[in-house]
Order: sequence, then structure tokens, then C-alpha cells
Amino acid sequence: MILTIAAAVFVFGLLVLVHEFGHFITAKMTGMRVDEFAIGFGPKLISRKHGETVYSLRAIPLGGFNDIAGMDPDNNTAGERGFCAKPVLSRMVVILAGATMNFILPIILFFTIYATLGVGKPADDPIIGGIIPGMAAEQVGLKEGDKILSVDGQTVTTWKDFTDKLKSVEAGQNVQLRYERAEKISEVTVAPTFNEQEKRVLLGVQSSIVYESKTLPESLSLALEHTKDITVFMLESIVQLFKEPEQTENLAGPIGIVQMSGQVAERGFIPLLNFAALLSINLGIINLLPVPVLDGGHFVNLFIEAVRGKPLGAKAVAYTQRVGIALLLMLMLFATKNDLVRVFMK
Repeated sequence: MILTIAAAVFVFGLLVLVHEFGHFITAKMTGMRVDEFAIGFGPKLISRKHGETVYSLRAIPLGGFNDIAGMDPDNNTAGERGFCAKPVLSRMVVILAGATMNFILPIILFFTIYATLGVGKPADDPIIGGIIPGMAAEQVGLKEGDKILSVDGQTVTTWKDFTDKLKSVEAGQNVQLRYERAEKISEVTVAPTFNEQEKRVLLGVQSSIVYESKTLPESLSLALEHTKDITVFMLESIVQLFKEPEQTENLAGPIGIVQMSGQVAERGFIPLLNFAALLSINLGIINLLPVPVLDGGHFVNLFIEAVRGKPLGAKAVAYTQRVGIALLLMLMLFATKNDLVRVFMK
């Protein structure tokens, strides 16, 4: 539980810090007055004022905000330094900067991993590199480092041999595994479970990973490519949700993300960094959707203002924001329902 909470705080804190820093630094660069830069919500735990800005850490580490003066045109106390008084282009830059930073963060994380550790790939040896909590392998006592020798009496020499032999196993069918641990050979009987999403049986084991060293230019190129590929995949997944509404059952909310953070953290800090990178890209995409109250919705309003030569009326903005809040609440409730089903009915 402690590891799960710590992992969730780290992931959410990192993503929010990076996102809000994007808004903050561009607001400063365009001459806007920023009254507060906060990580978290609720009561202040730590608060320091530097210049005109208060920097604070708050009690609930699941968000954050920038208090940029003049976001509300009717309550602009900063005059020409207020958000609403700045040119449309400056305001567009500030609005887009948060999501932009969420795409830059994965590049930095992937680059750091590739440049220091190298690029990980599954090892050829049939050695278990990780055990997925709660699944069949853990229940029968298999552990990381165990070397699989045979499946139902059939010798395996590579990880591919091992996975290929498991493909012929049916759900609920017992499998006899022979393995080596600390130079001692043992046998165990295990019944893999059928995974509906992947349409195959799963034992709950992962291969060990070997790392191939990369130069700095290679690491940067791979980080850019990996970030691009994940972004494209996530965009295609969003489109697929509209084509196949039943796929919404896979949506996860805050509870699900917290749970996944703990599960990933059990595998080590590097997997947690990879998970943070994935969530950062997801956050960037979601924030750019043209939904009122999200950054993408604000950008659309600014684009309309640039075309019309004047901002939308207060009533129109208020109406669209109410619609946006309602849509987000519905999505949040649906995702939370999915989380609760996974937790209590798995």
C-alpha cells in the first residue's frame, strides 16, 4: 500500500509539475503576472514567495495550478500584464505550453533511459524476469530468476519456445513446468488463465530484459521515435473508442491509475519511469481535445477570437464551459465505475 501511494504521488506529481511549468514559464516569458505556482490542491503545506509569485506545495498531490492574473477579463488586477490583455498569439502559446511539456517529458525520460541503460529487449534465455501479482505463476510460487526447463515434458531452450508451447494450452488446463532455481531443479503444476482482451491464456510471467548500449544521438532519435509511435497509437485508440463503444470498458480513472502505478513500481524504478512517460503522453493528448475547460477548448476559443477580431461573449463562454464540465464529469464517473469493477469484481 505504501509503495502504491508513493508511486502514485511520484507519477501524478511529476506529470502535473511538468504540465504546469509549461504554462508558468511561457506566462513569465510573455510578460504575464503569475500570482501562484502550486503543486497539489487543498491546504498549503509549504509556501514561499519569490518576487511576485508564491510557490506552494499543497496537501492533495493529485493536481496543481497556476494563478495567472487576468484569466477572468472581469477581474483583471494586473492591467496590461493580465492574461486577457495580452495578444491572442501570446495567450495561445501559454495555453498550449502545458500539453507541449507533456510530450517533451517522455522524450527526456526515454532519452535518459536509453543513454544510461541502453535499449531493453527480451532475453533469449527462458528465464523469468518478472511475476505479475495475483496471477497463476505467483500463486504456485514461481519467482523472478527461475529458469524454465520444460513444459509438459517438452524441453524449452529459449523464451520463444516457452511461449509457443503455452499457446496450445486451453483455459483451465493444468500445465507441468520444470524449472531451475539456485541450481536446484523443481516441478510445479499451474493452470494459466484465459485473458479475454488478448484472446489467449496467460501464466503471469515476463521475460528477463537485456540492454543494448546506444550513443547519445541514437538515444535521442529512438526517444523521439518511441514518443511519436505511442502518440499515434493513442490517437488511433481514441478514434477506435468512437467506432467501438464497447472498448470504453478499458478506460481507467484515478483509482485505476493509482493501482497500476503500484503494480508497475513493484517491477522497479525504470518501469515506473516508462509508465510515467505513457501517462504524460496520454495527458497531453487529452488536454488538447477541443473540449471546453480543457486546454484544447481554450485554444479553440482563442482561435475563434483571432478570426472574429474579438473574444466570445461571456454567456457563450459560460455555456460551453458548463457543457465541458458535464462531459468531463460523465467521463470521470464512467472511468471510476470501471475502476471499481476491476478492483471489487476481478
